Amino acid sequence: MAVQDTYREQWGRIVATVIRLTGDWDLAEECAQDAFAQALERWPRDGVPHRPAAWLTTTARNRALDRLRRSAVEAARLREVAVLTEENLDGIGATSDASGITDDRLRLIFTCCHPALALEARVALTLRTLAGLTTAEIARAFLTSEATMAKRLVRAKRKIRHAGIPYRVPPAHLLPERVHGVLGVLYLMFNEGHTASAGPNLVRQGLCDEAIRLARTLAGLMPDEPEALGVLALMLLHHARRGARLDGAGELVTLEEQDRSRWDRAAIAEGLALLDEAMRRARPGPYQIQAAIAACHASAPRAQDTDWTRIAALYQRLAGLVPSAVVQVNRAVAVAMAEGPAAGLRLVDELTADAATYRLLPAVRADLLRRLGRHREAATSYREALALPASEPERRYLTRRLTELGEEAAGPPPGVVERG
Repeated sequence: MAVQDTYREQWGRIVATVIRLTGDWDLAEECAQDAFAQALERWPRDGVPHRPAAWLTTTARNRALDRLRRSAVEAARLREVAVLTEENLDGIGATSDASGITDDRLRLIFTCCHPALALEARVALTLRTLAGLTTAEIARAFLTSEATMAKRLVRAKRKIRHAGIPYRVPPAHLLPERVHGVLGVLYLMFNEGHTASAGPNLVRQGLCDEAIRLARTLAGLMPDEPEALGVLALMLLHHARRGARLDGAGELVTLEEQDRSRWDRAAIAEGLALLDEAMRRARPGPYQIQAAIAACHASAPRAQDTDWTRIAALYQRLAGLVPSAVVQVNRAVAVAMAEGPAAGLRLVDELTADAATYRLLPAVRADLLRRLGRHREAATSYREALALPASEPERRYLTRRLTELGEEAAGPPPGVVERG
């Protein structure tokens, strides 16, 4: 358990440290993996070190040093690896350079988001290498298969190596050309934390906290970038609901059924203030629009007070900027709440084949069919949803819905529905 917890919390920091010292992506990942493998062997026998992250970073550093010695890499790089001191082994130490970024992990995210790579490739590679997301988790975020995403990651690393893309933090005047990729990394990192795509827990608290921390740092670094303010506002407004998303038994509570007195009002107030500050710059973007949608929920005293008509209009606007299946499905839900489930179902049925890869689609369709009283069709869609990966609380929620229709859930695969 200690190794798993440390992996979730520290993987990205450890890999980032070794990348910074060696400049070699594959070597850094391999050495970090070796370090965790040694921890699995030694910690149960010898006990968990007082500073687990420092132990793992030292082990990964030493492994990299051995590998570099054997491959006769230049002496300067060996010396650079060797000077890593005990003081900065617990995580990425704060450094500064021409970029003006003092947070080393954020520095490395900017470094990874090189404009020579396609936007999707730079975001995916950074999520894999620095955020510690698995290839399967990244694939689900991009609505593609794990095999396809694995190939894209290999191609991105190959391009970095063969094209000689310099591995260095960009100077301050070049940060704006990379900020869109950085925002994408932080956004998808938070999404996986807010609603885990698989596993026993609905929320991965460590990922949420780190994404919010990095977004806050970015907003402080670039206070005139409205989308940086927007993504931080979005995270805070969503994360404010964390205390009400599960009941005392660990079961999922839908947004409309949540006890709103358990929402974090301080986080909501901060999120609303950040959104207002961003919108005053009159350069609306996708993250600000999504934050505005979250603000509609956060500002409604009761579920029945939610302005679903405005939310549907905001999703329509968002679809013009981000024409994705995720946006279209969420717009259909908003229309269903504003105009009735039949109107939402028509939009769901009009979605293209691309939307079929979105894991929430069958769950949304099932819910709309259930509300229309078409229980047999709803049961079929619930079973389709249960065949897809998701967290255990989501799986139990879908199973309960299916049971309410008088059907039995078929098969053991976990299911999915993010309703909170």
